[in-house]
Amino acid sequence: MPINVDAHEFLRSRRSIRRFKNLNIEKGLLNRIIETGCCAPSAHNSQPWRFAILTSPSSKHKLAEAMAAEFRNDLAAEAISQEGIEKRIEGSRSRIQNAPVVVILCLAQTDLDSYPDARRQKAELTMGIQSTAMAGLQLLQAAHAEGLGGVWTCGPLFAPNAVQTALSLPVAWDPQGMLLLGYPDENPPQKNIKPMQEMVLFIE
Repeated sequence: MPINVDAHEFLRSRRSIRRFKNLNIEKGLLNRIIETGCCAPSAHNSQPWRFAILTSPSSKHKLAEAMAAEFRNDLAAEAISQEGIEKRIEGSRSRIQNAPVVVILCLAQTDLDSYPDARRQKAELTMGIQSTAMAGLQLLQAAHAEGLGGVWTCGPLFAPNAVQTALSLPVAWDPQGMLLLGYPDENPPQKNIKPMQEMVLFIE
């Protein structure tokens, strides 16, 4: 059965939303979105993703402060003025604290297969990371289907220990990314998309 063209238009209409209305996401709706995210494909059907869901001001504050400390250390090693550092840190802190829901997307390596050689073990880890990323995209599209907006950020990759400690995550949960969700308070235009011929190679 052919897919409705409108479905393609819907998928293409998702935008990265960073500003949200001061409205909470109802618990049942949030659960529905998460359940759809968990239906993503995964290598060996391992389903190695884990979602840490932050909705309270206190949990978001802990996360924002922990990431800010790591962010400040990294920026201090660059040729950036103190004023510039603080401005960038405040932007990151504000985005986290003002998002109605923050999702820390994690990889549980304990769900992956083990191999005796480094080559296959490295490939297995890559497959786990790819599977976790697919779950993140599926969750973003599920939020989009409910009229919500969201954005994917990779900040936790640069401060995994700080994120894990601040949120008391299980040791096996390896932070991979962060999704901010809420009702959109902006309507950004579509970004320029590279021509398909630059990104695709048809091989016959």
